[in-house]
Amino acid sequence: MKKNDIILIITILVITFAGVLFMGIQQRKNTDDNAMVVISIDGEEYGRYPLNQEHTEKIELPDGSFNTLQISDGYADMIEADCRDQICVNHFHIHYSGETIVCLPNKVVVEIVGGEEDDIDGATH
Repeated sequence: MKKNDIILIITILVITFAGVLFMGIQQRKNTDDNAMVVISIDGEEYGRYPLNQEHTEKIELPDGSFNTLQISDGYADMIEADCRDQICVNHFHIHYSGETIVCLPNKVVVEIVGGEEDDIDGATH
């Protein structure tokens, strides 16, 4: 490798690291004290719960299947589900705005949303 190749690789790595660091900081700043845990089943909102209050919700579905979500210490975690793969149960707990836990077999989505109203990102004319 030539000297210019090494400089190019190092520059790309530094820019990538800075971008990842910036996005992580932005995500942490995006979660406020009014953050909510939103549970959706098959695209329909099931419920909203404050992230800063202890709560356990057993989500019972019409077909008899279930998921159990626990909110504690500012984290949301799927602690139990009757699906085969258990990916949602083995998923890390979530805390930051925009993070999700998804149970595909039961069509359950758990998402952290900030307490503020969403602003318009842009407009088209």
